[in-house]
Amino acid sequence: MKSREHVYKNHSPERDMPGNDKSGTRFRFILVTGPKHSGKSFTSQALEKITGWKAVDLDTLVEKQTGKSPRALYKEGADIFRKAEAQALASLTEIPAAGETGLIIAAGGGFVDNPEAMELLSQHREITTVYLDISAETAWKRILQTAQDGELPPFLNTENPWETQLALHTRRAKAYKAMAHVTISAENKNPEEIAEEIADRLELHR
Repeated sequence: MKSREHVYKNHSPERDMPGNDKSGTRFRFILVTGPKHSGKSFTSQALEKITGWKAVDLDTLVEKQTGKSPRALYKEGADIFRKAEAQALASLTEIPAAGETGLIIAAGGGFVDNPEAMELLSQHREITTVYLDISAETAWKRILQTAQDGELPPFLNTENPWETQLALHTRRAKAYKAMAHVTISAENKNPEEIAEEIADRLELHR
């Protein structure tokens, strides 16, 4: 397995920004990343309205392609889910952009822990990444609020779910920030506000 350092080395934050690529290549895909319940899907939908780009939720696509929810796949095995996630991303990045528009992809919270998906990301110069930054406390509160019948996500089925969540959040946040072209603070903001900020940073207002 390749290290994340290898995965990141060709994904510099300045490379795919409009006007900064010396080859003249502009990005065709925006990958919206962030912790679980950071607002990735709703923000992507709001960004679709602003830019005219199509928004796709990666977890929803996984379910459509496999017939099983991400949670069900994860219960079968983390590797099974990650394989499906990488295949879903690959199917999207193979789609040619129509005209001047592109694709907004809302990733799952654990995307950064998927080596195959991260390797695919490193190979695509036309993907720019946005990280939605929220605190571990905010993420935990939202996880508890949306727990299905009190059931936590499979990755939090540990002796101390909060400690597990805090450790995961801290490690993943560091990795996401290292790979992001743009980092947006998503604390106390609605999806429309976050999307406006992304559009401004990426110069995507139509």
